[in-house]
Formats: sequence, C-alpha cells, structure tokens
Amino acid sequence: MNIRFILILVTVFILSSCGGQKNAKEDKVESDLKQASKTNVQLGVGYIRRGQYEVAKAKLEKAIEQDEKNIDAYTTMAFLMMQLNEMEKAEGYYLDALDIKGNDPELHNSYGTYLCRVRRIGDAVDQFKLAYTNPFYKSAYLAYANAGNCLMQEGRNAEAEKHLRKALKLQPELSSALISMAELSVKTKKYLSARAYIQRYHAINKPSAESLWVQVQAERALGAKEHYHKYARAILDDFPDSEQARLVGELARRDRIKNW
Repeated sequence: MNIRFILILVTVFILSSCGGQKNAKEDKVESDLKQASKTNVQLGVGYIRRGQYEVAKAKLEKAIEQDEKNIDAYTTMAFLMMQLNEMEKAEGYYLDALDIKGNDPELHNSYGTYLCRVRRIGDAVDQFKLAYTNPFYKSAYLAYANAGNCLMQEGRNAEAEKHLRKALKLQPELSSALISMAELSVKTKKYLSARAYIQRYHAINKPSAESLWVQVQAERALGAKEHYHKYARAILDDFPDSEQARLVGELARRDRIKNW
C-alpha cells in the first residue's frame, strides 16, 4: 500500500477524533447550561412566590442568558412583569417566546391571559382558540375556561357560556369554570342554575367571600329565605372586612333585616 495514502488516513483519523472530542465537550457545556437555566427558572418561581421580585428577575435573566430557547424562562419573566405592572415588557417576553415556538398551545393560552388582562378581548380570544383547537393540547379545558372568563368581561354572555360549558364538559370539576358559570347565571337571572353551579363549586372548594356572595344572590332571588340568611351570615362572620360584607349590609337595609 502507498505510504502516503496510509499517512493521509492516519491524519484524517486523528483530526476526526479531535473533532469528536471537541463536539462532545461542547455538547456537555450546552447541556450543563440548559440544566442551569431550568434551575434558575425554578429558583425564580420560588422567589416570586415569596414576593422577592428583584431576586426573581435576576434569576430569570440569567436563565435566558444560559438558554435563549428556554420557553419557561420567558413566560415566567412575562408573569413577573405583569406582577410588577410592566405590561409592555410582559408582552415583549411573550412575543419572544412565540418567536421561538409559535405552535405551543400552552404559550398561546398564557399570552391570551395577558391580552385579556389588558382588555384586548378579541386578541385574547384568538389566542385561546389557537390553544384549544390544537389537537395535541391536553389542557384544552383551561383555554376554553379562560376564553369564557374573558368574554364575560365584555358582556358577551352567550359566547362566554358556550366556552365555559365546553370547559366543564372536558373537566367537570374545574373550579374557575364552575364559579364563572354561577356568576354568569346570576347575571342572566338563571338562579336555579346559579345555585347548582355554586353548590358544585362548594363541594370541592372552601367557600370564599366571592363564592358565598354568588350563593346569597341566588338564594335571595329564589325566595329561599333560610338559605339566603345562612350564607349572608357566613360572609359577615368569616369575611367581615370584605366588599361582599358591605354588599350584604346593603341587602339588609333594602330588605329591612335587623338580625340575620
């Protein structure tokens, strides 16, 4: 065999081996950075929960620096910006995430909640639709519920009910949809439905001032005096400083009730 040919083969083998080692090292570094990015997102979430927003922001910025394609880092940062009422910055992070993964239904659902909060209802509903029509989205019921809640803000009650019913068909114990349907039923004077939905809600959730107020309105409208007084007393006893307690006081004056 030609010596020159053998030397060329050896040289190529050595060079390819070095390249393989280099690629392996680069892959290891990239993998470590991605893991570090995930860790910083988790830390950021923890700091947000504790109200330490500046520290959370630093962790999330580091997460994005470590992995520019970490969707969770962008969406968590967007959520943080919303908490800080920096709404334009929040949208910027959502749009950055969509540039990376524009077909992610969870991302469309999250961006929709942002749009709803800034009262861009039509745009929000479009984003929710992109989420719940995605056949691979296992949590489509959340997007339906969010769409329904958003439409309620604009008084589009028939559309809201349609979406909320779809959410409950997929997930019958979805708390947000149950209480929204109860509130919507009160608004549309379907008081028996309101009672049924709020009872389903209370079967799986601890009563709140908001949920008890829905039940007070339904029972009062249905003429169920005993239940009306029972839930009104519960608001006054358990949530005396709430807005709902003030509303109960107004009902007491209107109905000339001296003692519940």
